[in-house]
Parts: sequence; C-alpha cells; structure tokens
Amino acid sequence: MKKKKLFSLVLATVLTAATVLPCYGASTKEKISNAQAEQAAAQSQLDSIQSRIDELNSKKGQSEEYLSELNQQLDDLQNRLQELQDQYDAKQNELVQIQADLEDAKAKEEEQYEAMKLRIQYMYENSSGNGYMAMLFSSKSISELISRAEYIQKISDFDRDLMHEYEDTVDQVKEKETQVQEEQAAIVELQQQSSDQQEAIQELYAAAYQELRTYSAELDDAKSSESALVDEINSKADAINDLIRQAKEEEIAAQKKAEEEAAAAAAVQQAAAEAEAFIAAQMEKQDSCGGIIECRIKNVPAGLGDTVFDKLDATLAHAIMSIGAVKAVEIGDGINVTRLTGSEDNDGFVQKDGIISKTSNHAGGIMGGMSDGSDIILRAHIKPTPSISQSQSTVTNTGENLELEIKGRHDPVIVPRAVVVVEAMAALTITDALFNNMSARMDRIHEFYQR
Repeated sequence: MKKKKLFSLVLATVLTAATVLPCYGASTKEKISNAQAEQAAAQSQLDSIQSRIDELNSKKGQSEEYLSELNQQLDDLQNRLQELQDQYDAKQNELVQIQADLEDAKAKEEEQYEAMKLRIQYMYENSSGNGYMAMLFSSKSISELISRAEYIQKISDFDRDLMHEYEDTVDQVKEKETQVQEEQAAIVELQQQSSDQQEAIQELYAAAYQELRTYSAELDDAKSSESALVDEINSKADAINDLIRQAKEEEIAAQKKAEEEAAAAAAVQQAAAEAEAFIAAQMEKQDSCGGIIECRIKNVPAGLGDTVFDKLDATLAHAIMSIGAVKAVEIGDGINVTRLTGSEDNDGFVQKDGIISKTSNHAGGIMGGMSDGSDIILRAHIKPTPSISQSQSTVTNTGENLELEIKGRHDPVIVPRAVVVVEAMAALTITDALFNNMSARMDRIHEFYQR
C-alpha cells in the first residue's frame, strides 16, 4: 500500500490569474535602468546648469569690473567737476576783485575830475575870466611869465597823465574782466561737458548695475537648481544602490529558486518516469491508479470570499469535489497541518515598499474564509479508474454473485484528463467570487480590480 502511494501519479498545474485579472510591474533591472536614465538626465541638466553658472559668474565678473571702471570714471569726473568749480570760484573771486579795482579806478576818475573842476574853477574865478591866458598875460616879468607857463604846463601834463593813467587802468580792468568772463565761460562749458559725460556714465552705470542684478538673480536661481539637482542625483544614486542590492538579493533568490525549480523539475521528471513505469506495470496487470492534481491560482486580490457561509476554501472544495473521481480536496498544507504546531503553521506578515506580503503560505492563500493576496494552493485527490480488465466480484440484479471482467480499452489513470477540469472549476469559482465581491463596491469596480 505504501509503495502504491509512493508511486501514485502527481501532476501539477498552475492556474494564473491572467485569465481573470492582469498584473503589471517592472523588474528590478528595469527600475535600475530607469533610475540610471533619470540620474543621467539629472546629471545632464546639472552639467548644463553648472556651465550656465560658469557663464553667469564670468559675466558677473565682467559686469563688476565694468562697474568698477565706470565708478572710477565717475570719481574722476567728480574730482574734475570739483576742480572746475574751484577754478570757477577763483575766477569769480578774481572777477569780484577786478570789479572792485574798476570801482576804485572810477572813484579816482571822479576825484581827478573834481580836482580838475576845482582848479579850473579857481583859475577862472581868479583870472578875470580868461583862464590860463589871463594868468600868463598878468605876469609882471618875463621870468614870471615863464614860471607861470611852466606851472600851467606841469598842471596840464599832470592832468593829461592822470587821464591817460585812468584810461589805461580802465582799459586794463575791462580787458581783465573780459578775460575772466571768457575763462568763466570756458569753465562753464567744461563743467557742462563734464556734467554731460557724468550723466552718460551714470546711465551706463545704471544699465550695468541692472545687468549685474539680473546676472546675480539668475546665478542664485541656477545655484538653487544646482543644489536641487545634486540632491536628486544623490537620491537617485542611493536608490540605484538600493536597487542594485535588491537586484543582487533577487539574483541570489532567483538562483536559489532556479536551483529549487531545477531540483523540483528533476524530481518531477524522476517521479514522472517512475509514474510512467508504475502505470505501465499497472497496465500489464490490467489494473489502474489514481493521483493528485495541485492547482496554484496566482494574483488573486485579497478579500474574496466570506468569513461564514460562503468561505472561499469551502466554495473551492465544493466545486472541486463536484468533479467525478475526486475523493478529497486540500487547501494549503492540507492534512499535514495535523502534524504541525501553531508556531509552525502560522503565516507571518511583513510590509516592504508599501506592499504587505506573507513570510510563508501554510494557509494556501486563504485565511478566515477569504483570500489573503498570496497564491491559492489546492490539491484534488483523484481515485483510480474503476473500469479495469481484472476479474472483480459483483452481484447481479437478482442477487447472484458474479465475477466481472470489463473488456475494451480503458485508461489506467484519468489524472491528466482531469487537470483541465480542475483548472476550469477553480477559474469559475474565483470568477464567481470576484463578481460577488463586485456587488459590494459597484462604485469602485474599476479602481479595485485594475490595480
């Protein structure tokens, strides 16, 4: 009996939820590639920003140098204007002095004029109305005449010299006044030119200063972008390192899984060979055998089923038991749970990257009558084919004992034929559960099932 169980045919099939619910997701390598592409794009932006920063720093430096030159020119012009103002003030003071000298000359002219008037009046009043001639002719001697003539000549020469001196002084003062006024006008013109030049430089300075402010603002923005990009690149680098570690872990896990699958495949091949040999032996003995069909239902959303009346494991067992030749149904570890303790049989839960998953699946994807999001594992136990060619005891409808031998072709095992039936019944049951669950959230059908 043990030998027969050992060689019972075990056939496994996987029913993916792709027939019911599609599943999308990027592999870790794709995530690494995407993250590296995003990092490269950010680095390209950073290079561009840094190049722009260098350009702005250069332009800012040129603007600062230009502003310094303009500021020096303004200082020079300011000093020049001050010098011109000092010169103008000096000329103004000189002009004031010249005007004072002119007033003194005019005063001397007035004094001389008054003195001449007094002399003429005196001579007129004291010479019987004939002036100098009367004075000459009233001389009593030749020597007196000569003396008087010399006196009159001296007076006349003195008055003439004073007049010429006054005229020269006036001319000199007026000439000096004109010269000073011309020099003032020249200074004013220079002041105007310097002022115009200063105004032009001030306009250039204002434009250059505004340009410098623009460069400074752009530079601040560029540095802010640079800082953000550096943070992004560092973040991407950390994410890439995490993904690389994850990829290595996944690679190790995949390698382990591949080794396990290879070992399982080898075991299956060996079991298949042994099963084939066993079936061939049963055929030689005109006998039959049964087997176990394991069905895995993947990508089933959590929450299907009911906690009391319509438990998902109960509905699955009901459906599978409805298949002919099925004598037992197991969910998860099935009857093996009778040999486990609670600490061994309990499934733990963990959260990683916002996704909750189980550390084990002893429950076979169903807990408390509802799907928990992990693979649903069920096994259907198929009995041996009853129609065999060996002689079997039976009873006729009249109650007579009879030995019966069935003739013709009969399969020694129906397990391979039952695989698609088990798969179909499981799919129908899960579909019914999906529709039943949909009725509770009609407003979120698409959101719930198209995640």
